[in-house]
Amino acid sequence: MHVEDLRWFVVLAEAEHLTAAAAVLGTSQPNLSRSLRRVETAFGVPLFEREHRGLRLNPYGRIVLEAARASTTAVDAARQRIDTLVDPDSGTVRLAFLYSVATGVVPDLLKAFREVAPTVSFALREQPSHDIVLDLSTGESELGITGPRPDPAVFGWHLLQRQRLCLYVPPGHPLAKRQRVDLAEAADEPFIGMRPEFGFRRLTDELCQAAGFTPSVAFEATDLTIVDRLVGAGLGVAVLPGGAVRGTESGATPVPLAGVRARRDIGLSWRLRGTLSPAAERFRAFVVAQPASNFASSPG
Repeated sequence: MHVEDLRWFVVLAEAEHLTAAAAVLGTSQPNLSRSLRRVETAFGVPLFEREHRGLRLNPYGRIVLEAARASTTAVDAARQRIDTLVDPDSGTVRLAFLYSVATGVVPDLLKAFREVAPTVSFALREQPSHDIVLDLSTGESELGITGPRPDPAVFGWHLLQRQRLCLYVPPGHPLAKRQRVDLAEAADEPFIGMRPEFGFRRLTDELCQAAGFTPSVAFEATDLTIVDRLVGAGLGVAVLPGGAVRGTESGATPVPLAGVRARRDIGLSWRLRGTLSPAAERFRAFVVAQPASNFASSPG
């Protein structure tokens, strides 16, 4: 039994006549009879009383008619919703992104895309990098703006922004007036960092290890803005992307880190073996086609 069998059953139940129902459906009587047999076989009981003038629903048939109407209505509604979602002009893009790009890269991209696709909608998820990668793997999100780059064997990647990393120091700190600083000079300072499961924390730890020390972490947070404010309060120093924390007046001073590794790459990622919805593919293609200068670097 198929959904169309239930749809035909509703028409037959309302017409109570095989010939009339077949004419409405634009099919032959044998086809309609076979469809009815599939429905009756599925439920295991006859659904009509056969009369010389036509057909009449029996009690079983009335139960099935109620269910068939509800089922076909639900299926039609689901089809309509899916058609809307997969329409490249009016679908929905499921996009996950890092907290730290919520006030920069993401609004800029969405504003630019809205100019060419004003009716496409977005389901946005603000998450740490490890959750973004997980959601891309499961299909919960179709696209992710994250960093560092996830496994290239599994995920596609398009670089959006290369962020210069800075050592953020409290107001009046001896390093605050420097033009550039080696991270090793902060080895004895208390550090404020992200929680260990965050990709940015791993990046910070790797930079400190490369500088020859293990940071003494005094405070851990889940948001770069909180880290910035704790530094501004004089509670320690932190490695943060230059210009990534906007709209705050913490008083913390960013001093660019020396070294070519003192950067973080932010990019658009997607699962290579997955299939993007038309709207998501349209957004991905739009982002990839943007001039590199639009999002290639950040202040600092």
